[in-house]
Amino acid sequence: MNILQKKRGEFTFLTNDMEVVTFDNFNDIPDASEIKEIITFLPEIPPPPHSVQQHEEIHLWNEKFQELLKEIYATSN
Repeated sequence: MNILQKKRGEFTFLTNDMEVVTFDNFNDIPDASEIKEIITFLPEIPPPPHSVQQHEEIHLWNEKFQELLKEIYATSN
């Protein structure tokens, strides 16, 4: 199964309204313009050993995290 198909984990943010919100599904994260800070970004990763495909999918989580960082901090300026 593709890790990013599940998109599960613990994703906690501080909103612009200074409210702490947590999501267990990546798809539920609000628009980056509503987020002030990332508190937790912990996607579910299967236990090792990982296949080559799993390593590639895990790397995609890092890309998603970096994209979200860029979006959040671009809107804060």
